Amino acid sequence: MNHQLDRLFSILSNGNFLSMQGLANEVPIFIQPYKVREEDQESSMIRALAQRLRTSGIKVAEVDLFRLLLEELKEEGLLDAFTDEDAGYDREDLLRDLKNYADPKSRIVPRLVRIMEEDGVQLTLVSGVGHVFPFLRAHTLLDSIQPVMMHHPLVMFFPGEYIQMPGLGSQLTLFGSLTAKGYYRAFNLDHYRLAHL
Repeated sequence: MNHQLDRLFSILSNGNFLSMQGLANEVPIFIQPYKVREEDQESSMIRALAQRLRTSGIKVAEVDLFRLLLEELKEEGLLDAFTDEDAGYDREDLLRDLKNYADPKSRIVPRLVRIMEEDGVQLTLVSGVGHVFPFLRAHTLLDSIQPVMMHHPLVMFFPGEYIQMPGLGSQLTLFGSLTAKGYYRAFNLDHYRLAHL
């Protein structure tokens, strides 16, 4: 884990990376895939990485999608109702309601953009992708955020794989088994080298 922390710090703290040089007009979205069984270690590593970046003078926005959704529900006055065991929610109704309140375009992306546009933010780290599945999916979030991108890089930590598939382009495979359809313009940080900057 220390090797990954050092490697990511080296990339994310680089001035060329932060200024988005060498992207050839592509959106500055990066995916850092990791093995699902390493969720706890990855969470610790993300916190350590953010702290190390801050210590080096970089203003970092950390966004946990699960916490972001909880804030949305709390502001709408629904969090207590959803967590109340006596509420008697049907599972399908609950899933439908959660999908509505996790809608990327109308709810999550505007909230995420407000965080990213706080004064001086140079880099956004997004985690919690696995915790919001199935009511919020990474590919819909990425599709929704691309039109509003962006003044600095965004790194999404993804529990699964981000691979190239012949004829299909880049594919996110959540938990290593659930493949989402679609083309992603994000860069895979596992294949990213500072020499490309």
